[in-house]
Amino acid sequence: MFVDTLKRDTALIDLSRAANNAARLRCAGDGVVLVNGADLTPEPIAWLWPQWLALGKMHLLAGAPGQGKTTIAIGFAATVTIGGRWPDGSRCDPGNVLIWSGEDDPADTLLPRLLAAGGDRSRIYFVQGSRINGELLSFDPARDMQALEAQAERIGNVRLIIVDPVVSAVTGDSHKNTETRRALQPLVDLAARMNAALLGITHFSKGGQGGDPAQRVLGSVAFTAVARVVLVAAKVKADDGDDRRILARGKSNIGPDDGGFEYHLEQIEPLPGIHASRVLWGTSVQGSARELLTDPSEQDGEETNAMAAAIDFLNEMLQACPVCSKDLEVQAKEAGISWRTVRRASDAMGIIKKPAADKRWYWKLPNLSNLANLSKPENVDNLANMDNSPPSNDGKSYEQ
Repeated sequence: MFVDTLKRDTALIDLSRAANNAARLRCAGDGVVLVNGADLTPEPIAWLWPQWLALGKMHLLAGAPGQGKTTIAIGFAATVTIGGRWPDGSRCDPGNVLIWSGEDDPADTLLPRLLAAGGDRSRIYFVQGSRINGELLSFDPARDMQALEAQAERIGNVRLIIVDPVVSAVTGDSHKNTETRRALQPLVDLAARMNAALLGITHFSKGGQGGDPAQRVLGSVAFTAVARVVLVAAKVKADDGDDRRILARGKSNIGPDDGGFEYHLEQIEPLPGIHASRVLWGTSVQGSARELLTDPSEQDGEETNAMAAAIDFLNEMLQACPVCSKDLEVQAKEAGISWRTVRRASDAMGIIKKPAADKRWYWKLPNLSNLANLSKPENVDNLANMDNSPPSNDGKSYEQ
């Protein structure tokens, strides 16, 4: 019955998506395309794994080295290829999987892990590169995304795309918000057009134990902000003192943002002479990622780590030019950083906060005093007229 309901919902979503796409294509001329809300049909989130992996959306799987992130992702791929069961017992519709890995060899690492997880190798496709003028070159997302989409359409029924590590998609500085967002967008668009879940694998930054795990993702805050769901894998001390591994939801903009599953890693021999790791899923656990993945001995440092994450956030967001405080608040929420902590960090950093001609408040780093040398932002007219007088205390300074 569950399968019938899922198929019916999927059919309705496909019809709704087709109608929405038709509405967007009515304007064939050049220029800005607007779609009236009355021409759109509300559609629910389509899930590959209900509440965990959404079709057409980007996800992150983050954790420290050695936590089995790639093994977990390959386990997900195996589930998709055979229409198996997810850790919560729900059934997955079978489909094909694309894997682009810049770290592990498909023949001696990834395929053995797929076989260890019981996957169907005929449904897995590894991105090897791009052939141009007879020469095999490394895959370049900026150059080869259209060709990859054509191949994916030829394969058909691609339900999961894995990028390991996701930083490989960023050809510029992966610590800069704008460059990272621009680099990720082609992958995000590909997943949306293919109606496939996109799973990017990444590491935690060094240090930063405790606090919100989603804030510890390596690189720009854009990785966490662009992803609709962030999964985190970690090994922590249980109450009995033993180590236990947990996969938890660190962030979700489209469903529950808590809960997780215990898991174990084991080595098996899927073929004679071939050894590989696989994931064994345990019981579900309740609580936020911070609660589940923080050792009691680390909790005293949570406030310090949250402040450090907020300081890094402000340095990244304000490094090029002043930014409206309201926009900063939205970005902080996307990154899983509380606005209260950001405001405290801004005070500690001496962030300059001034109203502009558009009556909005803008923040800038204290060392960015010469606006004329900054790259031209969208609100350049407002920024050029920033009021350099001290903020008033007439009750209107709450936007700071």
